[in-house]
Amino acid sequence: MNLTLSKRISIVLVEPQSPGNIGMTARAMANFGVSDLRLVNPCQHLHPEARKFAVGAAPLLGKAQIFPDLGAALADLPMAVAATRRTGKLRGELLDVSAAACLAAGSPPTERVGLVFGREDSGLTSEEVSLCTHAASIATAPEVGSINLAQAVLVFLYEFTRQPLATGRVEPVAAERPPQAELEELFAQMEQVLTQIAFLNPSRPAAVMNRLRRMIHRTDIDRQELSLLRGMWSQLQWSINDWRGRKRGG
Repeated sequence: MNLTLSKRISIVLVEPQSPGNIGMTARAMANFGVSDLRLVNPCQHLHPEARKFAVGAAPLLGKAQIFPDLGAALADLPMAVAATRRTGKLRGELLDVSAAACLAAGSPPTERVGLVFGREDSGLTSEEVSLCTHAASIATAPEVGSINLAQAVLVFLYEFTRQPLATGRVEPVAAERPPQAELEELFAQMEQVLTQIAFLNPSRPAAVMNRLRRMIHRTDIDRQELSLLRGMWSQLQWSINDWRGRKRGG
């Protein structure tokens, strides 16, 4: 087992509805040497049922960090993998969980990696998937494709921590990547400028912004490149202060 990577993994559960699933998630984390549990607007995570299913991992429940939204939970994470099986234009490419594990194995040894899981009944929204740098799925039979929340956590942790890694060649990432909070500042700036110049459809800005997010995430952008982009968009923002909008034919 890759214990070095285990110590860098954060498990993020978005609005879990069952204390038992939170408890089983804690147990799975302990099985694979993972200790950072982050809960977004959860049910009662210290409920007796959660402690019951956590078995020896119950102390992890008391150490869990609680967040009001997914953006806050991912703020310090350079890499975050959304677990989802739904596809669509707004969700981008879905990696197999083993391919996502390869990417994590090649990340710098100081970077944390978030594994993000959604609600038991509806999973993650497209907007929540877009907040993550990658999206991955577990190959299942199409007849019954949905997996229990805690079971999905277990499969992801197995793939991400198994050693030796037999899922392909690992490409190391040399440069330090910025956390999600800094990237979100760039995305907000881009959306503001694109809205001002009437490039975005105001009723569906995500149609463009999610694609731009995926483009940036695919580059494994480092801090210097982020600084360059922030400077570029700041200059664009300043230069269009007096712009009156797109010309109309007439």
